Amino acid sequence: MSEPLEDWRAARHAALTAPDGWLNLVARIDLVPGSHRVGRTQPVELPSGPDLLGTLTLGPDGASFARPGEAAHPFVAVPDAFPQLRVDPFLLEIHTVDGTPALRVRDLTLRPSVTLRSYPVTTNWIIRAKWEAVAPQAAEITMKGGSTAAVIVTHHATFQHQGKPVTLAPTHWKSGKPMFVFRDATAGETYPACRFLIGEDATDSEITLDFNRAFTPPCGFTDLAICPLPPPGNILPFRIEAGELAP
Repeated sequence: MSEPLEDWRAARHAALTAPDGWLNLVARIDLVPGSHRVGRTQPVELPSGPDLLGTLTLGPDGASFARPGEAAHPFVAVPDAFPQLRVDPFLLEIHTVDGTPALRVRDLTLRPSVTLRSYPVTTNWIIRAKWEAVAPQAAEITMKGGSTAAVIVTHHATFQHQGKPVTLAPTHWKSGKPMFVFRDATAGETYPACRFLIGEDATDSEITLDFNRAFTPPCGFTDLAICPLPPPGNILPFRIEAGELAP
């Protein structure tokens, strides 16, 4: 069973404001393999911090970082995230999209805050949908900013709305659960590009879509995030007045 909604909202707020959240992201810098000097006055230029933070080495076996005069430390794999390494005052991350790496930088001296607004909770948008496995289908989705990414669709969720079937395709998975990227007619009140929804309590034939837990993607909080946009079938012509409003 999924956790109570209030607990889910508290965890959502905590994740956004955490050291590895989205509100303290201050840079995203494209990289090529090799060694790179990183700092406020270096070729990999940071917006703050020391003139020389250290040297980042990116190779086929991963990435490492060495402060001046110190041994290199490897970036560490993180569940449901990209490899990270704390190099005070920053948390560094190697962010790879469609094979292209970049350095994402979070400033740990910041103390971010956010107020999340939502529609009133409604049981009308807690849906037990049909959950069907399909032959794996390769698809190309557009990312915010104009790039594209390849995904594999393996399931569909189907439910009825106003007497008509609605089918949503999950294009991503988070912690083993399907994630739906969708947009509905509330766009503008909600984040205009899309919202995300994690399917819960899936069996071989059913899944719960609780749109009270629909949430704004990272790119709704920072221009330094790269987010998927909805596939055509996940763009809905009706209003879903549930879940998060635009931040």
